[in-house]
Amino acid sequence: MELNHDDVLDVALSASLEAGKLLSSFSTKLAERPTFASDATWTKSSGRDLATEADVAAERAIVARLRKAFPDHAIEAEEEVVDDGARREGARWFLDPLDGTINFVHNLPVWCVSMALFVEGVPEVAVIHAPKLGETFHAIRGRGAYLNGQRIHVSPVTELSECVLATGFPYRRGELGNDNRGNFNDLFYDIRGIRRMGSAAIDLAYTAAGRLDGYWELHLKSHDVAAGALLVREAGGVVTDVDGGESWLDGVSILAAPEPIHRALLPRLQGPTSP
Repeated sequence: MELNHDDVLDVALSASLEAGKLLSSFSTKLAERPTFASDATWTKSSGRDLATEADVAAERAIVARLRKAFPDHAIEAEEEVVDDGARREGARWFLDPLDGTINFVHNLPVWCVSMALFVEGVPEVAVIHAPKLGETFHAIRGRGAYLNGQRIHVSPVTELSECVLATGFPYRRGELGNDNRGNFNDLFYDIRGIRRMGSAAIDLAYTAAGRLDGYWELHLKSHDVAAGALLVREAGGVVTDVDGGESWLDGVSILAAPEPIHRALLPRLQGPTSP
């Protein structure tokens, strides 16, 4: 498939910036009117799994841009749009219009737009745009990862004892096999620190930028990790599932880190199990 990566990136950046402005206007309403959150928010898989009018509006804006620019591309988004077809065939966008919805609803600035184009199952272009943080990350396969136009690289740390890691926990904790608490507890005393940002996309972007020394999580979705995984790889890191395999795009689990830290973490992490 012929693909002009620069054109694709231009569309993705423009769409993410448009969505970011829309989300920011909703965020302002949330800050000014606390009751707006209850009026414009609903639950999905559990009482912890939220969606808002902002999620849907941002997704529709991005999808409209992508349909116009790339009518032959499939789209798999979080809220409304999941086109037919296999994930590893043809050109397919993975889109999370608002990653970090709980942060968004609670007026915490750690949320973003996350989108990535895969072709035949290979990540080609990724954008993560965090409006409230003033940061836009992007990557093109084989051409590096960038933050606001500046090249970024994963952390040079080689020892777990020097690491600040990030992770997260599933909305349906208590219902799933392995809710990640065991992994958290196992690593707790052996690392410098641990962070829980509330946005998988930002965790991955921060790992790519060397702010975090690694990130793992279980029970995710493709749209959570598709863009961030390319950022980490293009920044010099390693991305697999927690067993060292390639099921990370299917959301089973993900482990992203510089190679020495990835190697050290692999035998320490346990993946999802049957409840």
